[in-house]
Amino acid sequence: MRPDGRGPADLRDVTFERDFTDAATGSILVRCGKTIVLCTAYVDEGVPRWMKGSGKGWVTAEYSMLPGASPERIRREVSKGSPSGRTHEIQRLIGRSLRGVCDMVALGERQVVVDCDVLQADGGTRTAAITGGYLALHDALTRLVSDGTISKHPLTEACAAISVGIVGGKPVLDLPYIEDSAAEVDMNVVMTESGRFLEVQGTAEGMSFSREELDELLGLAETGIRELMTLQKLMIAEAPAPRSAGR
Repeated sequence: MRPDGRGPADLRDVTFERDFTDAATGSILVRCGKTIVLCTAYVDEGVPRWMKGSGKGWVTAEYSMLPGASPERIRREVSKGSPSGRTHEIQRLIGRSLRGVCDMVALGERQVVVDCDVLQADGGTRTAAITGGYLALHDALTRLVSDGTISKHPLTEACAAISVGIVGGKPVLDLPYIEDSAAEVDMNVVMTESGRFLEVQGTAEGMSFSREELDELLGLAETGIRELMTLQKLMIAEAPAPRSAGR
């Protein structure tokens, strides 16, 4: 039995709350156990200068942890002058993952920024950000189709992410902080609905791992991601409500 009573292949309780904020074109509050992340998507009518005239759009992400996200106050990175290396790494991971399932030609010359703000951190913040960020992006793009801004939905398939690891010699799914901090092997996996990998980040924290163990961890991750995608589908089965003028 794990510290929270789950079995090795069990996800934490996962919920998505749509339109948590009114201002963003897409907004999802995702809860994975005690980890809570607010994902918002904003659409800019324009692309970075280096993309002008390409006929393609762009999807990017920003990530931050709010000061009250952990028991010890997290210092705002703006007060340091620049994001940390960890923040840069996570932002790029989220952006790569979302771009991997988006048709940039269908998006046209516009940029979508997906902001992922961690309200409470208990492990798996980056994977929750990708899973919820996909839904925020989906809602934002659905609204662009609904109001006639674009003719075709740019998202080609779903994507989601989960953590897996080896703790006490046993492979486990969806690690909270108490397990993540003690894991011998720590891994984050991002997959598409068609079963293709967008990213695999695996690290030997306390011991090396074998090919057999790697395969077992990937299989465990795929099982968890399939469950997350089932929850995603339940949400997007109903289209988001139209935005009022000016939104």
